[in-house]
Amino acid sequence: MLARRIIPCLDVKDGRVVKGKQFTALEDVDAPERLSAFYDQEGADELVFYDITASHEARKTSLEFVEKVAQTISIPFTVGGGVNTLEDFTTVLRKGADKVSINTGAVLNPALIEAAANKFGRQCVVLSIDAKYNGESYDVYLHGGRTKTNLDAIEWAQKGVALGAGEIVINSMDTDGVKTGFNLDLVKKVCEAVNVPVIASGGAGKIADFLSLAKSTGADGMLAASVFHYQEISIKELKIALSAIGIPIRLEELNNGIKL
Repeated sequence: MLARRIIPCLDVKDGRVVKGKQFTALEDVDAPERLSAFYDQEGADELVFYDITASHEARKTSLEFVEKVAQTISIPFTVGGGVNTLEDFTTVLRKGADKVSINTGAVLNPALIEAAANKFGRQCVVLSIDAKYNGESYDVYLHGGRTKTNLDAIEWAQKGVALGAGEIVINSMDTDGVKTGFNLDLVKKVCEAVNVPVIASGGAGKIADFLSLAKSTGADGMLAASVFHYQEISIKELKIALSAIGIPIRLEELNNGIKL
């Protein structure tokens, strides 16, 4: 089995990292480049950045922070928000991102997934899905969780992969920022439906939540925000805990000289 990835998520608004609960009540956290450098040193495997108001405000991704981050860190990072064309893909990748995440732009123009995969390789195309439970299934939401669609999240994940998406980020709006644990039902359904890496997002509150996710689902990556931003969970300690229960993780020499 491939090593599981620990991925801090940095939501960016007006050039600053922010964090909220269930997509509301945003609070300022730090500068993207400063937080990125911290995670690079802390042992994160990758980073994900979302310009969370770009689609809602009908503008392009703010790229100033992308360049700063690329100059600061050595680990791979993904950028999303306001990406609607192949030109947007080109620009984000040229600024230093390793992968590009699409959400609203992909739903409004599914052909973008295929076109981007053909031009840049499917490994660069990440389909991000914001999903909310409706009592029977999971609906897809756009514009940073503001707009409900008639799309079923599981079916949309399958279609996205068929079009060329090389990775799925599934974010549970119901558990986002609540810290009561990942939405295991949603993650399991997506993992069983597609044959590409799945990143689980939304709900992490303690190390046990990551252990439960790793043991009970096939998620390749575990994404979280506030528990890392506020140092409620140490990435080093999390990796040690995962390794202790036999979960494959990326082994690396950390800055304090301790090897996991």
